[in-house]
Amino acid sequence: MSNELNDFILDDTMYATQINKKFANRKKFEGFNLGKIHSFIPGTIRVIYVKNGQNVKKGDTLLVLEAMKMKNNVISTIDGIVKNIYVKTGDLVPKNHLLVEIDVS
Repeated sequence: MSNELNDFILDDTMYATQINKKFANRKKFEGFNLGKIHSFIPGTIRVIYVKNGQNVKKGDTLLVLEAMKMKNNVISTIDGIVKNIYVKTGDLVPKNHLLVEIDVS
């Protein structure tokens, strides 16, 4: 640990403290992004209903994810344009895998 002081703000109060190597090398927090649709369970992609550049509305079905012989519709939670599709039909995906990215502009 170095003797260098680092500033950080917590509840509108600025503090100066030393940080250890583990804290300095931690994975930085990424805020929640509604435009990134992740798999909620591991499974197989059976059908993809959208294409890049397509307009989608909240509630539209994006794809079908099959897990344990059950077909789960993955729906859009926002209005936007499909920016990128990261899977194809037949892909096996783990939990929390990025499936589709929607641009909310």
